Amino acid sequence: MKRLLWVGSLSYFLIGLAHVVVGSLLPVLLDHYGRNYTEGGSLIFAQFSGFLAGVLLSPWLARTFGKRRSLVFALLLLCAAEGVYSLLPPWGWLYAVGAAAGFGFGMVEALIGTIVISGITQGTGAAMSRLEVFFGIGALAMPAIASQFIALGWWRLAFPMISMFAAIAVVAWLRGSFGTLDTVLDEQEQRGNNHTSSSSNSPKVKASKASPIGNWKLLALFIVFFFIYVGTEMSLANFLPSMFIERLGITQAEAALSVTCFWLAMATGRLFTGNIADRYGYGVFVALSSLATTVLMCVFPLIKGTSVTFVLIALLGLGMSGIFSIALVFASKMMPGTEESTTSLLIGAGGVGGALLPLWLGNSMDRGGAVASAWLLAGFACILCLLGCILYALYVRKKRLQTASS
Repeated sequence: MKRLLWVGSLSYFLIGLAHVVVGSLLPVLLDHYGRNYTEGGSLIFAQFSGFLAGVLLSPWLARTFGKRRSLVFALLLLCAAEGVYSLLPPWGWLYAVGAAAGFGFGMVEALIGTIVISGITQGTGAAMSRLEVFFGIGALAMPAIASQFIALGWWRLAFPMISMFAAIAVVAWLRGSFGTLDTVLDEQEQRGNNHTSSSSNSPKVKASKASPIGNWKLLALFIVFFFIYVGTEMSLANFLPSMFIERLGITQAEAALSVTCFWLAMATGRLFTGNIADRYGYGVFVALSSLATTVLMCVFPLIKGTSVTFVLIALLGLGMSGIFSIALVFASKMMPGTEESTTSLLIGAGGVGGALLPLWLGNSMDRGGAVASAWLLAGFACILCLLGCILYALYVRKKRLQTASS
C-alpha cells in the first residue's frame, strides 16, 4: 500500500503540474503566436474538454483494458502531448494537443482516485488527502518554475519537463508491484484469452463493476455538490487578486499573494484533514467543512482590512482543503461497489463546475464589482452547505435503517 501511495502521489504531482502549465505560460505563448486572450481561452477550453472526456471514459477503458494498462496509456498520451507542445507547432494544432493532454491527466486523476478509494479500506481519507497534497504542490510549483524558465528565455522547456515526469510515472506503474492489488490493476472485463484470473469472480471485483444508477437520487445530490464545490474553489482562486485590488486598493503583486496564501493553506490543511475525517467520520467532516466555508464566505464581503482579509483567505483555504477528497471517499461509502463509475462522474461534475461557475463570476465582476461577486460566492457556499447537511442526514438515516434491520 505504501508503494501504491508513493506512485500515486508522484502521478498526482504530475497532473498538478499539467493542470496549470498552459495557464502559467499563456501570456508568452500568446505573444509567440500573435494571438489574443479569447483564443487563449479557447485553448484552455479544448484542454478542459479533453479532461472531461478522459474522466468520463476512464471506467470503460479500465474495465476493457485493465487499470494499469489504461494508466500507462494515459500517461504516454500526456507525455507525447507535452512533447508536441514544446515543438511549438502551428496554432491550430494546439487545440488537438491540448485536448490530448487534458484527456491524459483527466484519466490519470480518475483512475488513481478509483484505485485508492476501492483498494485502501483503512485510512482512505488520509490516503486521498495525501494525493491531494501532492497535486497542490505540483499546482503551486508550476507557476514558479514557469516564471524562471520565462526569465531565462527557455519557457518552452516547461513542457518536456512534464513529459519527463510522465515517463518516470510510466516506468513506476509498469515495474511496480503492489501486492494483492496487482490483480485488481490488471483485471479486464473482456480478455478474449485464457488468462482470466480466478479472482475475477470475487465479490470485490464484481462490486467494482456495479452501477450507481440504483442510487440515482443520492448520486444526483453528490454531482451537484461537486459541481458547486469545484466551481466555487476555481472562482475564488481565479478572481481573488481582482477582488483584492478593487476592494483593498493594493498592488497587483500584493494581490497575487492572495492566491498563494489560499493554495498554501489548502496544501497545509490536506496534511491533516484525512486523519481527522477517518477518525470522526466522512459525513461529519463534509458537513462541518461546508458549514465553515459558508460562514467564512459570508464574512468575506463584510471586511475591508488587508491583514484581516489575508487571515480570512488562509482560514478559507484550511476550511475547504479536505472537502473534495473526503467527499469522494464519502460518496464511495454511501454507494459501495460503484467506485469506478461514481469517482469519474463526480470528478467530471467538478470539472464542469470549475469551467462554468468562473464564467458566471467573471460576468458578475464586470457588472456588479467585487462586493456583488463576493456575495455570489457566499450564495454558492450556502448551496454547498445545504447539500452537505442533506447528504449527512441521509447517511445518518441509512445507518439507522441498517442498525434496525440487523
